[in-house]
Amino acid sequence: MASSSLLWLCSSNPLISPATLLKAHPRFPIRQRFRCSLVEPLKFENGKPHFPLLTSDPAFPTFLSPNSHFQNDINKHDTRLRIFSGTANPALAQEIACYMGLKLGKIKIKRFADGEIYVQLQESVRGCDVFLVQPTCPPANENLMELLIMIDACRRASAKNITAVIPYFGYARADRKTQGRESIAAKLVANLITEAGANRVLACDLHSGQSMGYFDIPVDHVYGQPVILDYLASKTICSDDLVVVSPDVGGVARARAFAKKLSDAPLAIVDKRRHGHNVAEVMNLIGDVKGKVAVMVDDMIDTAGTIAKGAALLHQEGAREVYACSTHAVFSPPAIERLSSGLFQEVIITNTIPVSEQNYFPQLTVLSVANLLGETIWRVHDDCSGGFEPYATLGID
Repeated sequence: MASSSLLWLCSSNPLISPATLLKAHPRFPIRQRFRCSLVEPLKFENGKPHFPLLTSDPAFPTFLSPNSHFQNDINKHDTRLRIFSGTANPALAQEIACYMGLKLGKIKIKRFADGEIYVQLQESVRGCDVFLVQPTCPPANENLMELLIMIDACRRASAKNITAVIPYFGYARADRKTQGRESIAAKLVANLITEAGANRVLACDLHSGQSMGYFDIPVDHVYGQPVILDYLASKTICSDDLVVVSPDVGGVARARAFAKKLSDAPLAIVDKRRHGHNVAEVMNLIGDVKGKVAVMVDDMIDTAGTIAKGAALLHQEGAREVYACSTHAVFSPPAIERLSSGLFQEVIITNTIPVSEQNYFPQLTVLSVANLLGETIWRVHDDCSGGFEPYATLGID
């Protein structure tokens, strides 16, 4: 009845367009879009980082304090965006939801006595744009399987689009064959995620760029560099005393891009020879670090063997201070002993992987990538490009 009356009004009065009627008619609400401004990343004090919870306490960063008006508008007008968290890093998922002014979706995840994983969504996602936040960090196999089952649950619940938000992509180091009869596990994992039903992947600082090509679905690749760069810019380090160091030859491109954003600082390279997995031997240094503040940049710190031996070499070559910067803190033993041995002035990481309390040490600083991931999720949901300032460094679209 309402549709026929709309057609009659349009035909009888040519000055009234159908779009005008749709905007005014209460049965045809227009979805409102919201955008969040880029804010300063979370800066934790050295030693014991903490993860904020939802609260109205003004001591917390402003972008983590929920805006009631913003929250109500989203609940009323934009119910198609849902965010669910796995068990790998719920604190980061909560920060992302806080930044976006949303609540995490209700999901039930449990393990049976034999270790099998059970997943059930506790709310409807039919026709929704669903984002699943689950890094495949240690235990990698458990978290990967949990992600696959979450994707399958959303697909069977008739979600319109399913995006796997993977802050840390496990198995990314197995991205090529360096010896005969090796597997390329990164491609295998990409196939598993695709076949499970994901329509899109959002990843942060992949180990190598070619990993994006392993997926047969779109991949949005964001970088943790802007968060670390903002933090370093806040420190009183003279640009003339700064030198960016790549801990190996494979990370030269990453270190060069990092150095350009730090007042085009000079670049040094540590030449290493690896004799086995997680075993590194430093040979020599390319570049001058004498009397300078050396900033070592890498995508991840696993056992810290590479970066610790590199730091020892930098001190031998006369470096005044050494900073370690990394997006992913895997921290496999004996990483904590090596990082807290006094070689580093500060170890700066992000929260793509949760750091357990027993792994805190005085030189540790944890920064949050929640604002980067949250802003990217908004832009993916709104079909908006991230290729203009201040998000040109996000590396999406």
